[in-house]
Amino acid sequence: MPCCLVSLIALFAPRFAIFMTWLFSNYFDRAYQTNIWPVLGFLFMPYTMLAYAVAMNSGGGLQGIWLIVFVLGVLVDLGVVGGSANSRRRNNIDSDGLKRVN
Repeated sequence: MPCCLVSLIALFAPRFAIFMTWLFSNYFDRAYQTNIWPVLGFLFMPYTMLAYAVAMNSGGGLQGIWLIVFVLGVLVDLGVVGGSANSRRRNNIDSDGLKRVN
């Protein structure tokens, strides 16, 4: 049950899931050799960070299905970042966050 709950939280709130996993386990210590990659992953690409940690802990590396999981994490992160820029352009919002009126 806790594993399913963490998975659902990670799907909707990846940074919260990363923080709680870091706080209560050594899951990321087993996946990453340094502390800089988890920090950068937390800030910029949380789904990729989670996918890499799962691949390293469950699959033993980026091979086979775990490589696909990692690539999906990258694509989801890039889609989340790119989607906001596309939405801003579609709604005519300038760089100051103000809506342009034609």
